[in-house]
Amino acid sequence: MKDFVFCSPTTFIFGRDTEKQVGDYCQKFKKSKVLIHYGGGSVIRSGLLDRIKGSLDRAQVAWVELGGVKPNPRASLVYEGIKLGRTEQVDLILAVGGGSAIDSSKAIAAGIPYIGDFWDFYEGKALVQNPIAVATVLTIPAAGSEGSPGSVITREDGLLKRAVNDESLRPLFSILNPELTYTLPPFQTACGAADIMSHVFERYLTNTTDVEFSDRLCESVLRTMVQDTPRVLAKPDDYGPRSNIMWAGMVAHNDIVGTDREQDWSSHDIEHELSALYDVAHGAGLAVVFPAFMRFTLQHDVMRFAQLAVRVWNCEMDYEHPERTAAEGIARLTAFYHSIGLPTTFEALGARVEDIPVMAQKLNLTNGRKLGSFNPLTTQDVEAIYHLSRANAAN
Repeated sequence: MKDFVFCSPTTFIFGRDTEKQVGDYCQKFKKSKVLIHYGGGSVIRSGLLDRIKGSLDRAQVAWVELGGVKPNPRASLVYEGIKLGRTEQVDLILAVGGGSAIDSSKAIAAGIPYIGDFWDFYEGKALVQNPIAVATVLTIPAAGSEGSPGSVITREDGLLKRAVNDESLRPLFSILNPELTYTLPPFQTACGAADIMSHVFERYLTNTTDVEFSDRLCESVLRTMVQDTPRVLAKPDDYGPRSNIMWAGMVAHNDIVGTDREQDWSSHDIEHELSALYDVAHGAGLAVVFPAFMRFTLQHDVMRFAQLAVRVWNCEMDYEHPERTAAEGIARLTAFYHSIGLPTTFEALGARVEDIPVMAQKLNLTNGRKLGSFNPLTTQDVEAIYHLSRANAAN
């Protein structure tokens, strides 16, 4: 187990009708002018946006709004939000939606007080300092951004998808009402499940020893997703499983399950190139990349993969041939993704084999730099994983 410092300062307000408390919490935290940032569509049609505005009005908290967030949120809208936030002198960015709205809000919050280009943070040229506060009303359990310090943005110029992680970007408060997820389309629900599970896998696949307690935390989140995702797909308005998934999504990525260990994150970087180039849903891309990554790295730590297979997928341990147990666990993961309606192969995403070298090169693994920490990857390794994802078994 590694030494660590863990701080999760976000206030979570969980339960039915909690979006009606937005104004109260803005008052509590002494925020006087809010930029409401959202995508559109269901947030407007469902009346959620109007309920939030009403709550702010009753609390006498001024607001302005900026819609238009898309999946794989774009830098161009971030620039627009920074300009609006400065002009209106807002002191809180309120994200209404899923990870895309929250990540875009965090980028705006970081950019408003910064003299330079906010993209500097995403290229590692500058550190985030004194961002505007962010709060969330979550409608899509997936990214975990409602409790995390991370943000991922796509820059249209060059189709670059990059991340920044800074503790100052953790939301001030997050409102989680499972009822807001009832109308999610099945595919979006499934993509969210894959994203949540991948956040756990990135932490579970580690070289750090003596992490049995957090292993069990990881396995609990994974088993919850395996149990409850089919339930909500069969009955979308089942409050119990929706609640479990919403809270699991937060726990998976606020780092409580990964504090004591070295983490990997190479699969996320590999997938980011897919979603940047093809604009595919992040969770769908992860459903393709992760089984291939696992197959590529299986021999690095066969017993860790076997443990995952036994504890999460209920595989029978083959002590004479643990690699068979490990491989069976990976096959069951792929079959699970297939069963909930996700693509499981490179081609199913609409990806093209001729683009593999381009995507691998964009990761800039030059001058001896490698990707990840579990089994550090070269450019050639990344290309091999893309090719393996063309042959993922879905049965």
